[in-house]
Amino acid sequence: MYEENAVLHALCTRRSVRSYNSTKPVEQEKIQAVLTAGQYAPTGMNRMPTKFVVIRNPEMLHQLSNQNAEIMGATDRDPFYGAPVAILVLVDSTVHTWVEDGSLAMGAMLNAAYAVGLGSCWIHRAKETFEREEGKAILKELGIEGDYEGIGNCVIGYAKEPAKDAAPRKTDYVHYIK
Repeated sequence: MYEENAVLHALCTRRSVRSYNSTKPVEQEKIQAVLTAGQYAPTGMNRMPTKFVVIRNPEMLHQLSNQNAEIMGATDRDPFYGAPVAILVLVDSTVHTWVEDGSLAMGAMLNAAYAVGLGSCWIHRAKETFEREEGKAILKELGIEGDYEGIGNCVIGYAKEPAKDAAPRKTDYVHYIK
């Protein structure tokens, strides 16, 4: 059924990308399309408590990836997978739906990236990154004040290789009450 509908097809065939062509730049209009999807994601009572920080600077990407690896306890890895762009998703934690609002924005951006021909992956540990002094300093430098918490890092770029097919879905995923 999803083959017949472009939106459902994209939702069902998008995969996380864990290897990027770091030398191929991402066009600004594609980044903007991803951001627009995040901005239009549903939010509780339409409060729109989310902020997005687009990072294209290789040194800053490397710094954030290193902090992420340190938090993960795997300093020999690049948790950003060589992606040339990371979009930090921050949400005002005084809003009671902050986790849900930020998560919906992340999901919308991941799907939008696929729709415009980019690979993407949700990289966790943004909350921990911006609870640290180094992370707080970055937010201060950006002029982001208040009770903002990190939801995730949406890394985007061109995939080095084609995505694999989806694993079969579990047979007990859905339960009906009649």
